[in-house]
Amino acid sequence: MIRVVIVWLALVAPAWSLGIEDVMADPALDARAQALYHDLRCVRCRSESIASSNADWAQDARAAVRERLTAGDSDAEVLAFFRARFGDYVLMDPPKTGYNAILWFAAPAFLVAGLAGAVALIRRRRQMPDAPPPLTAEEEARLKTLLDDPPPAAR
Repeated sequence: MIRVVIVWLALVAPAWSLGIEDVMADPALDARAQALYHDLRCVRCRSESIASSNADWAQDARAAVRERLTAGDSDAEVLAFFRARFGDYVLMDPPKTGYNAILWFAAPAFLVAGLAGAVALIRRRRQMPDAPPPLTAEEEARLKTLLDDPPPAAR
């Protein structure tokens, strides 16, 4: 019996994540609210949208979205409301302008630069000779005299 209760709780628990207050009476407004929930980041959780977060801040943000939509705001006005208070960070997909552009394009730029450096290094190593050129006859004679004669300190 206890197993049945545990399994039932495990299956029903996700349904409790959105309370009854998160559902709006107008289906069109509710669909817009649900879309906006996925567009806004929970500033407390940082990596979740307010749609999937159970944090108090996310619940308050969902309530604010519902209030703004009920008041007649457009989706852009709701997003602008949150951006004015929390900056671009509150958006799950922040705009790619200004300093955000540096963050968006720095990683691919470093990847391309690293790949270009690796290609240049490989090409340079392929162009290097595998073995040094052979010694000339006079270099061999000089080497033989150096190896045959002991150093002055050893005499």
